[in-house]
Amino acid sequence: GLVNATDVVSYWQKVFESNGIPEARKSSEYIVSFVLGAKTFQSLNSKSLHTPLTAVQQEQIQQLSNMRLERMPVQYVLGEWDFQDLTLKMRPPVFIPRPETEELVSLVVEEESQKCENSGLCFPVPVPHPVILEIGCGSGAIALSLLCKLPQSQVIAVDKEKAAVDLTRENAHRLQVQDRIHILHHDVSYNSAKQLLLRGPVDFIVSNPPYIFHEDMASLDAEILRYEDLDALDGGDDGMRVIKTILALAPSLLKDSGSVFLEVDPRHPDMVENWLQAHPNLQLMLCAIHKDFCG
Repeated sequence: GLVNATDVVSYWQKVFESNGIPEARKSSEYIVSFVLGAKTFQSLNSKSLHTPLTAVQQEQIQQLSNMRLERMPVQYVLGEWDFQDLTLKMRPPVFIPRPETEELVSLVVEEESQKCENSGLCFPVPVPHPVILEIGCGSGAIALSLLCKLPQSQVIAVDKEKAAVDLTRENAHRLQVQDRIHILHHDVSYNSAKQLLLRGPVDFIVSNPPYIFHEDMASLDAEILRYEDLDALDGGDDGMRVIKTILALAPSLLKDSGSVFLEVDPRHPDMVENWLQAHPNLQLMLCAIHKDFCG
């Protein structure tokens, strides 16, 4: 018989639930709307919801739903996902940007706009051209959002995984900002300063580094453990392995007025503070801690 979008969403929701797939309803809605060319199920009009699906559409929904049944994250199943206002290509095993990381981007944009206001008495007003370094760019979500929100900015984006570098490059081309981003395939270490100073000292270093404590890795969802690059998540015994590297490099990479923005575990701010006190030669100061909506 004929089936429409509403029927198919309900059908796959039941299949997902009986197979213990998390967010069964949402997963089903995302897949069906994607095949119908919509971002969300809520955005489909009544006609689209009740028009019988073609055999090709049903087949596509079946194929994508079978991938979800294997616990593949919806972002990889669809091959794209939205971050800020951008639609980005997604491919396993490149780290999937989390919604709370959008707040990290907003903080950088906010700080940059405050800098401009504070220099407001100069005539003519200087146009800021901030240079931003992102360490661990993954799909390019942070770097590309910053380029779009700060139209005068330049970004250097670095990742140790070739798959991530390729995906960031592809997403940059899709958004037509490839001329303002320099993408490096490089594993950042304590001696990376020279390779990273391509454009001279930078205004901001921003990173969503691997910050999960190693002992917590085993309790992550199957979606993450099976499909995502675990190196992008595992921060070592104290979750600070990459954080310490970034902080140690920061003084040789930043302009005098520069800032570092990091997404970390809720346990990390005190640990970072203690680590900086133990390394006074870095002359870095913990300025602010912001809680995202995950705490």
